This record gives sequence, C-alpha cells and structure tokens, in this order.
Amino acid sequence: MIKDYFINTVEQALQEAIKSNKVGQMSEYEKGTLVVEKPKNPDFGDFAINVSSLARVAHIAPPMIANAIVAEISDTENAYSVVGGFINFKAGKKLLSNLVGEVFKKRENFGKPENINSEKILLEYISANPTGPFHIGHGRWAAMGSVLANLLKFYGHDVYQEFYINDAGSQIKKLGNSLAIRIRQELGEKVDFPTDEVERKNYYPGDYLVPVAKKYLSENPQLKNIDNIDVKTLSDYAKLEMEKLQRALLDNFRVHFDRFYSELDLHKSGKVEKCVDLLRKSGKIYEKDGAEWFRSSDYDDDQDRVIKKADGSNTYLTADIAYHADKFDRGFDRLINIWGADHHGYIPRVKASLEALGYDSTKLEVLLGQLVNLVINGNEVRMGKRKNMVTLDDLIEEVGVDATRFWMTMRNIDTTLDFDIELAKTNSDENPVFYVQYAHARCCSILRHVVSEQVNAETGEKTKAPMSENELKALIDGFTPDVVLPTLETAKKLVLKLEEYKSMIKTSAENRQVYTICRYVQELASEFHSFYNANRVISDDKQMMSARIALVWAVKTVLYNALEGLLAVDAPERM
Repeated sequence: MIKDYFINTVEQALQEAIKSNKVGQMSEYEKGTLVVEKPKNPDFGDFAINVSSLARVAHIAPPMIANAIVAEISDTENAYSVVGGFINFKAGKKLLSNLVGEVFKKRENFGKPENINSEKILLEYISANPTGPFHIGHGRWAAMGSVLANLLKFYGHDVYQEFYINDAGSQIKKLGNSLAIRIRQELGEKVDFPTDEVERKNYYPGDYLVPVAKKYLSENPQLKNIDNIDVKTLSDYAKLEMEKLQRALLDNFRVHFDRFYSELDLHKSGKVEKCVDLLRKSGKIYEKDGAEWFRSSDYDDDQDRVIKKADGSNTYLTADIAYHADKFDRGFDRLINIWGADHHGYIPRVKASLEALGYDSTKLEVLLGQLVNLVINGNEVRMGKRKNMVTLDDLIEEVGVDATRFWMTMRNIDTTLDFDIELAKTNSDENPVFYVQYAHARCCSILRHVVSEQVNAETGEKTKAPMSENELKALIDGFTPDVVLPTLETAKKLVLKLEEYKSMIKTSAENRQVYTICRYVQELASEFHSFYNANRVISDDKQMMSARIALVWAVKTVLYNALEGLLAVDAPERM
C-alpha cells in the first residue's frame, strides 16, 4: 500500500539520521510508532506523518526532527516537505501509475492481502425462530453477515456460515396451535385468536399461516375436522413450511449458509446434557431453590445463572453453552456471532461457560447490532410478528434485492438504521446504491462507446470508432503503467481513491466492519463522476484517450469487485 511505502521510507531515513546523531538524543526507534494520515489541508500533500511523538525522546523540537529525517530521504520520485512537526508527501507520477498497474495485474484479486494468519472461522447470524417470515431486522443481519463472510473469505480466511434454528422451545407448540386455528377457519368454523393481549401472546395470528392452512387441507382433502390431530403434527408441519419459506427468501436475498443447525437436534444428540455433566463434575454447578446454577460469576459475569429450572427443564443458556462448545469441537479457530443489541448481557455468561469448559473465550467475538427503522413517506412503520408486520419479503418486493442489501449494510452495525423506502427506490444521485451502480454502468458505457462508430446527431454522418476492439483488448491485456502518465495531473485524486481500496479491505476485515465497503464505493463513484465531468475521455488525442480509458477500466474493475464480490449487489453494465 502507498501508506506502507511512505512509512517505510521515513523509518529508513530516521534510522540513518539516528546513526548520524542528527535526531538529538534519540538513539533508537521502535518500528510502528509513526503512522500515516491525510493532511487536513490537501495543498500540503497527499499524506503526512506527525513526528511530534519523537520529541520526548529526542529532546529537540518536532520541526528539527522532521527536517533531519527528510534530509536523509533519497527518494526523488515523490515530493517531501516539512510543515511544523509534519512530514508531508506528494505521490509522484511513477508511483501513481504503478498503482493503476496493480489493478490491471491483480484484477479480481486487487486488494487481497498476502501472508495473513488465516483462520477457520464459523460465522453465525440471523438464527431466527422458524415461526414466521423474516422481519426487516433479520434482513439487516442477513445482509451484514453475508457481506462479512464475503469480506473475510476475500481477506484469506476459511469461513463457514451457519444458521442456528431455534426449534426446541415452546414457540413451536404455539405455532402448531396457531395453524390449528387457521385450519379450522378454512373448514368454516367460527373461531379466532384470543383478543386478550396476554392470551394472544401464545399464538402467531399473522396472515402468513393462512396459505399454510390451505396447503395442509389440499394435501389432506378428506379432512373434515382436526379434533383428533395431535398438535405436534401441526407444529412439525408448520415449522417445515416456515423453514422452506425462510430458505427460499435467503436464496433470493443472495444469502447462502453452509449449514442450518437445529437446536432440537442438538438436544437429541445428548450434547446438551453432556455439557451440563461436565460442568457438574468440575464443580461449576450448585443447587439452590430446586434449580441448578452455573457459577458464571467466577468468570467475570455479574451473577450466577440458572441452567436447569426447578422443574428439570433447561434454560436457553443451557443449549447455547452446548452449541458453542460444539462449534469449537468441530475444529473452528474463531467464532463470530451477530446478535441484536438486546443480547449484550448474554455475552459474559456464554464466554464464562466456554472458559469453565476449558475453551479460549477470547476466540468468541460477538457483533451487537442495532435495529432498523423502516420509513415510508416520512412515517416509521412498526415491526412485529403479531401485528403491523412488515416482512423482509415485503421490503425486497418493494425496492429490490440490490437496494435492500446495500441499504442494510451502509451504516455501522452499532448504529440504528433508518431505511427510507421512497429514497431507496429513486433513480437519483441521492440514492446511494443507484449512485454507485450508475458509476459502474457509466464506465461500461464509455468502454462500449470507444469501440463503436460515432454518429453525428444532426447529420447522421458516421465516423470510425475512436479505438478498435483489438486496440482496446491490447490496451487492457498488455497494459503498462506508463500508459496512464498523460492523465495523472487531473486524475490524481481518483487514482489515490483506487489505491485506498487495499487499506479499506484490511481495516474492514480486521475490524469486522462492512459499512466501510459501502462508504468506499460511494466515495470512489464520486471521484469518478467528478473526473468524468471535468475530463473528456474519448478524444482525438490518442495518447490521452488511452490513458483515460485505462483509468476507466481500472475504476470499473474495482467497483465490480466491491459490488459483486463483496456486497453481492449487481454491477449493471447498462442503466
């Protein structure tokens, strides 16, 4: 990365200045102390390093340190200057052209780091109850989780995506009872869900069970009443239909899991009781008030937790302990979970259980996400399975997969997202996904136009294409960095933004952030649109045209890589 180039140059020069006793009393330098940043005033340079932190060791003023370092820099290709305690750099044409050359050389692998410490990661997200359609909150975790998986894979990790099906609780029986009411209604019985708010919570009165009831009856045409049908039969049927519905939506939303892990199967496997037994044998469980308590306060949790109730049933925590232990037992180096912010207090108890069982709890990362506010015509829409439901399916149907995925990922996970449906549907620069997709389509349009016959709009006269298809192919396949030299005076900001893709990938992967990808492509699109509006790409100047066409191709490549490869958002060639 260009930042690495400049920091290495300065560090080497600093070492030479220390050897020559030109940095006051400084006798050694700890590598990595200095960092590269962008100057607040771009006129000073493209990058800067503040050496003021060295003054406490050197016992001389920062400007003296900066000048001593610059005096030892032998690089003549790039410009170096001192302003106060800052060393400012301006990238030269050779460095900039080589940056463009890197895009041509690496193409779909541009920005991919080398020699990282690759880990086998299990990424768990969504993990919803199979009791109804996904609401839009699930959509945020789906989009963010899948993009994070794409990012971590590109970075070099081995990523396994998992959906934990919460199908072992009382909610499944509630689902069966709810389906029973819908079937009775379809059979003509005068029944309905309770109107009492407390009682109503024992059901799922959403209309989404109506087609399930119709399907059940179509498969059982002889059925006249359901008095003799066991609720479990209906529960299993409804659960299966809801799982089919959820999986079909995930496929449409471009979210693909390696495994759907059933909580019910976890219990049947005996792994839950095995974990409880291990905790008992290690003295980590005690009895109180007829229940069994896990000593989680021994591991930085704020209190002990019940894992078996007085009636002998397990708590939610009990299965989660076994599930996370099973993840490690399957050979994963690191676990990453995406949970809602309301699960904040749940993290210490899960980590405590892992430590008690002998696992390294630092290998569990939990990303806590805030909710989504859906805004329609300026009004916030309430979500929920029981009333005023707005499903993810509804949202996708309204604005499309691309807009939904982009909007769901364009804010940091710890920030509440206001999803403006009307704006997400508009074909305007104010809609971020349209703005970025249009930049890619414009690149493609230019590349098509340069190899097409030119037609005078007034006379209809045709002229030869500015560049033949063979010439364009030769430019791309045989690219050499000096090709772009003629346009670098006006394209510097655009080239530097292209290069920034590499540092964005690194920081995004290491910090488990995906909104930074959306922000980057918006900034790249902005720089490209500005460049295009200020410079005539196709012209009679063959040398300049080739330089700018090459740059357009590089921008198109990076936009495509980010949109299609990371965000799983279409990069259209025409709009």
